Amino acid sequence: MLNNKRKEVLTKLCQELVKNQSVSGDEAKVIKVIKKNLKKLGYDECFVDSYGNVIGHIKGKKTGKRILFDGHVDTVPVPDDSKWTHPPFGAEIIDGKIYGRGTSDMKGQTSAMIIAAACFAEDTNRDFEGDIFVAGVVHEELFEGVASRKISETVKPNYVVIGESSELNLKIGQRGRAEIVIETFGKPAHSANPEKGINAVYKMSKIIEKIQDIETPVHEVLGKGILVLTDIKSSPYPGASVVPDYCKATFDRRLLVGETKEGVLAPIQKIIDELIAEDKEMNAKVSYAIGKETCYTNESIEGERFFPAWLYKEDDEFVQAAFKGLNMAGINPKITQYSFCTNGSHYAGEAGIKTIGFGPSRENLAHTIDEYIEQEQLFLGAEGYYGILKSIYNK
Repeated sequence: MLNNKRKEVLTKLCQELVKNQSVSGDEAKVIKVIKKNLKKLGYDECFVDSYGNVIGHIKGKKTGKRILFDGHVDTVPVPDDSKWTHPPFGAEIIDGKIYGRGTSDMKGQTSAMIIAAACFAEDTNRDFEGDIFVAGVVHEELFEGVASRKISETVKPNYVVIGESSELNLKIGQRGRAEIVIETFGKPAHSANPEKGINAVYKMSKIIEKIQDIETPVHEVLGKGILVLTDIKSSPYPGASVVPDYCKATFDRRLLVGETKEGVLAPIQKIIDELIAEDKEMNAKVSYAIGKETCYTNESIEGERFFPAWLYKEDDEFVQAAFKGLNMAGINPKITQYSFCTNGSHYAGEAGIKTIGFGPSRENLAHTIDEYIEQEQLFLGAEGYYGILKSIYNK
Protein backbone atom coordinates (compact mmCIF):
# COMPACT_ATOMS: atom_id res chain seq x y z
CA MET A 1 0.00 0.00 0.00
CA LEU A 2 2.72 2.47 0.94
CA ASN A 3 5.03 3.21 -1.98
CA ASN A 4 7.97 5.56 -1.55
CA LYS A 5 5.92 8.61 -2.46
CA ARG A 6 3.26 7.80 0.13
CA LYS A 7 5.92 7.14 2.75
CA GLU A 8 7.36 10.56 2.06
CA VAL A 9 3.94 12.21 2.38
CA LEU A 10 3.33 10.39 5.68
CA THR A 11 6.72 11.37 7.07
CA LYS A 12 6.24 15.03 6.15
CA LEU A 13 2.76 15.09 7.68
CA CYS A 14 4.07 13.64 10.94
CA GLN A 15 6.86 16.21 10.99
CA GLU A 16 4.46 19.06 10.32
CA LEU A 17 2.21 18.03 13.20
CA VAL A 18 5.16 17.75 15.59
CA LYS A 19 6.50 21.18 14.60
CA ASN A 20 3.20 22.76 15.64
CA GLN A 21 3.07 22.72 19.44
CA SER A 22 -0.26 21.62 20.90
CA VAL A 23 -0.34 21.40 24.68
CA SER A 24 -3.82 20.51 25.94
CA GLY A 25 -6.07 23.53 25.52
CA ASP A 26 -3.82 25.11 22.91
CA GLU A 27 -4.25 22.83 19.88
CA ALA A 28 -5.47 25.45 17.39
CA LYS A 29 -2.33 25.46 15.22
CA VAL A 30 -2.10 21.70 14.80
CA ILE A 31 -5.85 21.45 14.11
CA LYS A 32 -5.42 24.02 11.34
CA VAL A 33 -2.57 21.94 9.86
CA ILE A 34 -4.66 18.77 9.95
CA LYS A 35 -7.63 20.50 8.34
CA LYS A 36 -5.41 21.78 5.54
CA ASN A 37 -3.98 18.31 4.90
CA LEU A 38 -7.35 16.58 4.99
CA LYS A 39 -8.56 18.85 2.20
CA LYS A 40 -5.32 18.36 0.28
CA LEU A 41 -5.64 14.58 0.54
CA GLY A 42 -9.15 14.58 -0.93
CA TYR A 43 -11.36 13.99 2.09
CA ASP A 44 -14.98 14.66 1.16
CA GLU A 45 -15.53 16.96 4.10
CA CYS A 46 -13.73 18.30 7.11
CA PHE A 47 -15.18 20.13 10.08
CA VAL A 48 -14.22 21.35 13.53
CA ASP A 49 -16.68 20.97 16.41
CA SER A 50 -17.27 23.30 19.35
CA TYR A 51 -14.55 21.63 21.47
CA GLY A 52 -12.05 22.08 18.64
CA ASN A 53 -11.83 18.44 17.49
CA VAL A 54 -11.17 18.17 13.76
CA ILE A 55 -12.99 15.41 11.87
CA GLY A 56 -12.29 14.28 8.32
CA HIS A 57 -14.91 12.28 6.42
CA ILE A 58 -14.56 9.97 3.42
CA LYS A 59 -17.81 8.75 1.90
CA GLY A 60 -18.13 5.34 0.32
CA LYS A 61 -20.25 5.00 -2.82
CA LYS A 62 -22.74 2.88 -0.89
CA THR A 63 -24.21 3.10 2.60
CA GLY A 64 -22.83 0.81 5.28
CA LYS A 65 -20.69 0.69 8.42
CA ARG A 66 -19.24 3.88 9.86
CA ILE A 67 -15.72 3.50 11.24
CA LEU A 68 -13.95 6.17 13.26
CA PHE A 69 -10.19 6.44 13.77
CA ASP A 70 -9.46 8.37 16.98
CA GLY A 71 -6.11 10.11 17.42
CA HIS A 72 -5.59 12.77 20.06
CA VAL A 73 -3.40 15.68 19.01
CA ASP A 74 -2.76 17.36 22.35
CA THR A 75 0.51 16.67 24.15
CA VAL A 76 1.99 17.08 27.59
CA PRO A 77 4.26 20.14 27.98
CA VAL A 78 8.04 20.28 27.61
CA PRO A 79 9.17 21.84 30.92
CA ASP A 80 12.84 22.17 29.96
CA ASP A 81 13.88 21.74 26.33
CA SER A 82 17.57 22.05 27.31
CA LYS A 83 17.37 18.45 28.55
CA TRP A 84 16.52 17.24 25.05
CA THR A 85 19.28 16.03 22.72
CA HIS A 86 17.03 16.79 19.76
CA PRO A 87 14.76 19.88 19.67
CA PRO A 88 11.32 18.82 20.96
CA PHE A 89 9.56 20.60 18.12
CA GLY A 90 12.19 20.15 15.42
CA ALA A 91 10.89 16.81 14.09
CA GLU A 92 14.45 15.85 13.17
CA ILE A 93 15.03 12.50 11.50
CA ILE A 94 18.10 10.71 12.83
CA ASP A 95 18.89 7.06 12.07
CA GLY A 96 15.33 6.32 10.96
CA LYS A 97 13.69 7.96 13.98
CA ILE A 98 11.53 11.09 14.00
CA TYR A 99 12.21 12.98 17.24
CA GLY A 100 9.86 15.37 18.99
CA ARG A 101 7.10 15.86 21.52
CA GLY A 102 4.05 13.90 20.43
CA THR A 103 5.75 11.64 17.91
CA SER A 104 4.69 8.51 19.82
CA ASP A 105 1.82 10.08 21.77
CA MET A 106 0.34 10.41 19.29
CA LYS A 107 0.91 12.60 16.26
CA GLY A 108 2.66 9.78 14.45
CA GLN A 109 -0.37 7.52 14.79
CA THR A 110 -2.77 10.31 13.81
CA SER A 111 -0.70 10.98 10.69
CA ALA A 112 -0.74 7.27 9.82
CA MET A 113 -4.53 7.14 10.20
CA ILE A 114 -5.03 10.17 7.97
CA ILE A 115 -2.81 8.78 5.21
CA ALA A 116 -4.13 5.21 5.44
CA ALA A 117 -7.73 6.33 5.01
CA ALA A 118 -6.86 8.61 2.09
CA CYS A 119 -4.91 5.82 0.35
CA PHE A 120 -7.74 3.33 0.88
CA ALA A 121 -10.23 5.76 -0.67
CA GLU A 122 -7.93 6.33 -3.64
CA ASP A 123 -7.12 2.66 -4.21
CA THR A 124 -10.77 1.55 -4.04
CA ASN A 125 -12.10 4.56 -5.93
CA ARG A 126 -14.41 4.91 -2.92
CA ASP A 127 -16.21 1.75 -3.96
CA PHE A 128 -17.01 0.52 -0.47
CA GLU A 129 -20.10 0.36 1.72
CA GLY A 130 -19.83 2.88 4.51
CA ASP A 131 -18.12 5.99 5.83
CA ILE A 132 -14.64 6.55 7.18
CA PHE A 133 -13.94 9.24 9.76
CA VAL A 134 -10.58 10.32 11.15
CA ALA A 135 -10.62 12.57 14.20
CA GLY A 136 -7.86 14.74 15.63
CA VAL A 137 -9.02 14.95 19.24
CA VAL A 138 -8.25 17.65 21.81
CA HIS A 139 -7.77 17.51 25.58
CA GLU A 140 -7.15 13.76 25.92
CA GLU A 141 -4.12 14.19 28.15
CA LEU A 142 -6.18 15.93 30.83
CA PHE A 143 -9.62 14.44 30.26
CA GLU A 144 -9.65 10.99 28.64
CA GLY A 145 -12.78 10.47 26.56
CA VAL A 146 -14.60 13.68 27.40
CA ALA A 147 -13.89 15.58 24.16
CA SER A 148 -14.63 12.34 22.29
CA ARG A 149 -18.23 12.51 23.48
CA LYS A 150 -18.79 15.34 21.04
CA ILE A 151 -17.35 13.27 18.20
CA SER A 152 -19.46 10.16 18.77
CA GLU A 153 -22.59 12.32 19.06
CA THR A 154 -21.87 13.71 15.60
CA VAL A 155 -20.40 10.71 13.80
CA LYS A 156 -22.39 7.90 15.43
CA PRO A 157 -19.78 5.27 14.49
CA ASN A 158 -20.36 1.53 14.43
CA TYR A 159 -16.68 0.89 15.08
CA VAL A 160 -13.82 2.86 16.65
CA VAL A 161 -10.07 2.36 16.32
CA ILE A 162 -8.03 4.01 19.10
CA GLY A 163 -4.57 4.79 17.73
CA GLU A 164 -2.57 4.87 20.97
CA SER A 165 0.79 3.10 20.86
CA SER A 166 0.45 -0.67 21.05
CA GLU A 167 3.74 -1.85 19.50
CA LEU A 168 1.58 -3.00 16.56
CA ASN A 169 -0.43 -5.31 18.80
CA LEU A 170 -4.22 -5.44 18.91
CA LYS A 171 -5.71 -4.01 22.11
CA ILE A 172 -9.18 -5.11 23.18
CA GLY A 173 -9.58 -3.35 26.52
CA GLN A 174 -8.16 -1.34 29.39
CA ARG A 175 -8.71 -0.58 33.05
CA GLY A 176 -10.57 2.64 33.69
CA ARG A 177 -9.60 5.44 36.05
CA ALA A 178 -11.30 7.52 38.70
CA GLU A 179 -10.10 10.35 40.93
CA ILE A 180 -11.75 10.07 44.34
CA VAL A 181 -11.73 13.03 46.73
CA ILE A 182 -12.24 12.69 50.48
CA GLU A 183 -12.71 15.85 52.55
CA THR A 184 -12.70 16.28 56.32
CA PHE A 185 -13.91 19.39 58.12
CA GLY A 186 -12.72 20.49 61.54
CA LYS A 187 -12.49 23.60 63.70
CA PRO A 188 -9.56 26.03 63.72
CA ALA A 189 -7.70 26.87 66.92
CA HIS A 190 -4.34 28.23 68.00
CA SER A 191 -1.79 25.42 68.16
CA ALA A 192 -1.00 26.47 71.74
CA ASN A 193 -4.54 25.36 72.64
CA PRO A 194 -5.25 22.46 70.22
CA GLU A 195 -7.99 21.03 72.46
CA LYS A 196 -10.19 24.00 71.52
CA GLY A 197 -10.16 23.00 67.85
CA ILE A 198 -10.89 19.92 65.75
CA ASN A 199 -7.90 18.83 63.69
CA ALA A 200 -9.14 17.86 60.20
CA VAL A 201 -5.86 16.07 59.39
CA TYR A 202 -6.20 13.76 62.43
CA LYS A 203 -9.73 12.94 61.28
CA MET A 204 -8.45 12.25 57.78
CA SER A 205 -5.75 9.95 59.11
CA LYS A 206 -8.41 7.71 60.64
CA ILE A 207 -10.18 7.41 57.29
CA ILE A 208 -6.94 6.72 55.41
CA GLU A 209 -6.00 3.98 57.87
CA LYS A 210 -9.36 2.25 57.38
CA ILE A 211 -9.18 2.57 53.60
CA GLN A 212 -6.07 0.39 53.61
CA ASP A 213 -8.32 -2.53 54.57
CA ILE A 214 -10.62 -2.18 51.53
CA GLU A 215 -10.36 -5.23 49.29
CA THR A 216 -10.67 -3.94 45.73
CA PRO A 217 -11.99 -6.35 43.08
CA VAL A 218 -9.81 -8.39 40.74
CA HIS A 219 -10.56 -9.16 37.08
CA GLU A 220 -9.16 -12.29 35.45
CA VAL A 221 -7.88 -10.29 32.47
CA LEU A 222 -7.51 -6.66 33.57
CA GLY A 223 -6.06 -7.40 37.00
CA LYS A 224 -6.62 -5.55 40.28
CA GLY A 225 -8.80 -2.50 40.84
CA ILE A 226 -6.07 -0.44 42.50
CA LEU A 227 -6.91 2.20 45.13
CA VAL A 228 -3.96 4.39 46.14
CA LEU A 229 -3.48 7.74 47.88
CA THR A 230 -1.88 10.24 45.50
CA ASP A 231 -2.26 13.61 47.21
CA ILE A 232 -3.15 15.21 50.53
CA LYS A 233 -3.58 18.88 51.42
CA SER A 234 -4.64 20.76 54.54
CA SER A 235 -5.84 24.29 55.16
CA PRO A 236 -4.81 26.83 56.15
CA TYR A 237 -1.47 26.41 54.43
CA PRO A 238 1.13 27.25 55.59
CA GLY A 239 -0.37 26.26 58.91
CA ALA A 240 1.97 27.95 61.41
CA SER A 241 0.39 28.00 64.86
CA VAL A 242 -3.03 26.97 63.51
CA VAL A 243 -4.92 23.69 63.89
CA PRO A 244 -6.07 22.82 60.32
CA ASP A 245 -9.83 22.94 59.89
CA TYR A 246 -9.87 21.32 56.44
CA CYS A 247 -8.13 18.40 54.79
CA LYS A 248 -8.49 16.93 51.30
CA ALA A 249 -7.08 13.58 50.15
CA THR A 250 -7.12 12.35 46.56
CA PHE A 251 -7.08 8.68 45.65
CA ASP A 252 -6.43 7.13 42.25
CA ARG A 253 -8.73 4.18 41.58
CA ARG A 254 -8.12 1.86 38.63
CA LEU A 255 -11.50 0.62 37.46
CA LEU A 256 -12.59 -2.78 36.18
CA VAL A 257 -15.31 -3.70 33.71
CA GLY A 258 -18.82 -3.23 35.06
CA GLU A 259 -17.92 -1.05 38.05
CA THR A 260 -20.33 1.82 38.66
CA LYS A 261 -19.83 5.26 40.16
CA GLU A 262 -22.01 4.36 43.14
CA GLY A 263 -20.39 0.95 43.68
CA VAL A 264 -16.84 2.31 43.72
CA LEU A 265 -17.63 4.92 46.38
CA ALA A 266 -19.76 2.60 48.53
CA PRO A 267 -17.00 0.99 50.66
CA ILE A 268 -15.43 4.39 51.35
CA GLN A 269 -18.79 5.88 52.29
CA LYS A 270 -19.35 2.92 54.63
CA ILE A 271 -16.07 3.67 56.42
CA ILE A 272 -17.01 7.35 56.79
CA ASP A 273 -20.47 6.48 58.12
CA GLU A 274 -19.00 4.09 60.70
CA LEU A 275 -16.45 6.64 61.88
CA ILE A 276 -19.11 9.34 62.17
CA ALA A 277 -21.15 6.97 64.32
CA GLU A 278 -18.12 6.42 66.61
CA ASP A 279 -16.86 10.03 66.70
CA LYS A 280 -19.28 12.94 67.09
CA GLU A 281 -16.58 15.36 65.88
CA MET A 282 -16.03 13.50 62.61
CA ASN A 283 -17.32 15.44 59.60
CA ALA A 284 -16.34 14.02 56.21
CA LYS A 285 -17.57 13.36 52.69
CA VAL A 286 -16.42 11.48 49.60
CA SER A 287 -16.96 12.37 45.95
CA TYR A 288 -15.35 12.27 42.54
CA ALA A 289 -13.03 15.06 41.48
CA ILE A 290 -14.64 17.51 39.09
CA GLY A 291 -12.53 18.45 36.13
CA LYS A 292 -13.02 21.64 34.18
CA GLU A 293 -10.89 22.60 31.21
CA THR A 294 -11.15 25.38 28.66
CA CYS A 295 -10.74 24.48 24.99
CA TYR A 296 -8.91 26.70 22.55
CA THR A 297 -12.38 27.49 21.14
CA ASN A 298 -13.26 28.95 24.59
CA GLU A 299 -15.77 26.13 25.13
CA SER A 300 -15.59 24.54 28.59
CA ILE A 301 -15.31 20.81 29.21
CA GLU A 302 -16.51 19.79 32.63
CA GLY A 303 -17.34 16.51 34.32
CA GLU A 304 -16.57 13.98 37.04
CA ARG A 305 -13.21 12.26 36.70
CA PHE A 306 -14.64 8.77 36.24
CA PHE A 307 -13.45 7.02 33.09
CA PRO A 308 -14.85 3.47 32.72
CA ALA A 309 -12.98 0.29 31.88
CA TRP A 310 -13.82 -1.77 28.80
CA LEU A 311 -12.97 -5.18 27.41
CA TYR A 312 -14.04 -7.26 24.42
CA LYS A 313 -13.67 -10.97 23.87
CA GLU A 314 -11.18 -12.24 21.31
CA ASP A 315 -13.99 -13.80 19.26
CA ASP A 316 -15.89 -10.49 18.97
CA GLU A 317 -16.66 -9.86 15.28
CA PHE A 318 -14.89 -6.48 15.18
CA VAL A 319 -11.85 -7.82 17.02
CA GLN A 320 -11.63 -10.68 14.53
CA ALA A 321 -12.10 -8.37 11.55
CA ALA A 322 -9.30 -6.11 12.79
CA PHE A 323 -7.08 -9.11 13.53
CA LYS A 324 -7.66 -10.42 10.00
CA GLY A 325 -6.87 -7.02 8.50
CA LEU A 326 -3.63 -6.68 10.43
CA ASN A 327 -2.52 -10.12 9.33
CA MET A 328 -3.34 -9.23 5.72
CA ALA A 329 -1.05 -6.23 6.17
CA GLY A 330 1.81 -8.54 7.15
CA ILE A 331 1.52 -7.77 10.86
CA ASN A 332 1.24 -10.66 13.30
CA PRO A 333 -0.25 -8.96 16.36
CA LYS A 334 -0.75 -10.26 19.85
CA ILE A 335 -4.21 -9.66 21.28
CA THR A 336 -3.84 -7.89 24.61
CA GLN A 337 -4.96 -4.82 26.64
CA TYR A 338 -3.74 -1.29 27.23
CA SER A 339 -2.05 -0.65 30.57
CA PHE A 340 -3.27 2.96 30.61
CA CYS A 341 -6.48 4.93 30.07
CA THR A 342 -7.54 6.07 26.57
CA ASN A 343 -10.46 7.72 24.80
CA GLY A 344 -11.87 4.21 24.65
CA SER A 345 -13.27 4.94 28.12
CA HIS A 346 -15.93 6.95 26.34
CA TYR A 347 -16.48 5.01 23.13
CA ALA A 348 -16.55 1.51 24.63
CA GLY A 349 -16.97 2.21 28.36
CA GLU A 350 -19.70 4.86 28.20
CA ALA A 351 -21.27 4.64 24.75
CA GLY A 352 -20.98 0.88 24.16
CA ILE A 353 -19.46 1.32 20.69
CA LYS A 354 -17.32 -1.57 19.48
CA THR A 355 -13.72 -0.40 19.97
CA ILE A 356 -10.21 -1.74 19.49
CA GLY A 357 -6.78 -0.20 19.88
CA PHE A 358 -3.89 -0.40 17.44
CA GLY A 359 -0.91 1.86 16.98
CA PRO A 360 2.78 1.92 16.10
CA SER A 361 5.56 2.62 18.61
CA ARG A 362 6.11 1.62 22.24
CA GLU A 363 3.86 2.69 25.10
CA ASN A 364 6.81 3.69 27.31
CA LEU A 365 8.01 6.40 24.90
CA ALA A 366 5.07 8.66 25.72
CA HIS A 367 5.88 11.80 27.73
CA THR A 368 9.62 11.08 27.70
CA ILE A 369 12.61 13.32 26.97
CA ASP A 370 13.76 12.76 23.37
CA GLU A 371 10.45 11.11 22.50
CA TYR A 372 10.55 9.55 19.03
CA ILE A 373 8.82 7.23 16.61
CA GLU A 374 10.66 4.91 14.27
CA GLN A 375 9.79 5.52 10.64
CA GLU A 376 9.46 1.80 10.04
CA GLN A 377 6.91 1.60 12.87
CA LEU A 378 5.09 4.61 11.44
CA PHE A 379 4.84 2.96 8.02
CA LEU A 380 3.71 -0.37 9.48
CA GLY A 381 1.08 1.45 11.49
CA ALA A 382 -0.36 2.98 8.34
CA GLU A 383 -0.33 -0.44 6.66
CA GLY A 384 -2.21 -1.82 9.66
CA TYR A 385 -4.92 0.85 9.53
CA TYR A 386 -5.26 0.22 5.80
CA GLY A 387 -5.55 -3.53 6.47
CA ILE A 388 -8.31 -2.96 9.03
CA LEU A 389 -10.26 -0.95 6.45
CA LYS A 390 -9.78 -3.68 3.84
CA SER A 391 -11.11 -6.28 6.26
CA ILE A 392 -14.09 -4.22 7.45
CA TYR A 393 -15.15 -3.38 3.91
CA ASN A 394 -14.22 -6.76 2.37
CA LYS A 395 -11.71 -5.36 -0.12
